[in-house]
Amino acid sequence: MRLLVLVFFVLGSATAWALEPDEILADAALEQRARDLSQEIRCVVCQNEAIDSSNADLAKEMRLLVRERLVAGDSDQQVLDYLVARYGDFVLLRPPVKPGTYVLWFGPAAITILGILGVFVFLRRQRRPAAAAVQPLSAEEEARLAKLLDAPEGPDAERRGGAQARPAQEDTAERS
Repeated sequence: MRLLVLVFFVLGSATAWALEPDEILADAALEQRARDLSQEIRCVVCQNEAIDSSNADLAKEMRLLVRERLVAGDSDQQVLDYLVARYGDFVLLRPPVKPGTYVLWFGPAAITILGILGVFVFLRRQRRPAAAAVQPLSAEEEARLAKLLDAPEGPDAERRGGAQARPAQEDTAERS
């Protein structure tokens, strides 16, 4: 039971691991604003992790920068605008929908739709009967086939040894 409680507290406090004591502000209201903002800002080193839970040096610098801007009197939006101006829209975990970020917002859906269409076309082609399906022989083809099947030596008799059989027959004709 104690182990379960310990695991619960360890996992529940995972975001607090990255925050170091020297980063915490004395004003509890400003600290809460800084923590809330840090949850919206992406660590540019870790890619999909908020700076609040990242241990990267750059994430620490960004957390300190957020706190400096808040202490200087910036609003939450001003802090976010400053970081976007410095690092681009990529720094936001939820970037705005605008032409520069259409790929981020609509790219996964477009790739999914293209994949579904590709599978649909593939399956549709698999079900379609082949153009050269088995068709009955024409009268001319049947006659040619019958001729080939009735021939005593077959169409490739010479390749199988028919050429060797003829000289032997000629030799016996000359001897008699």
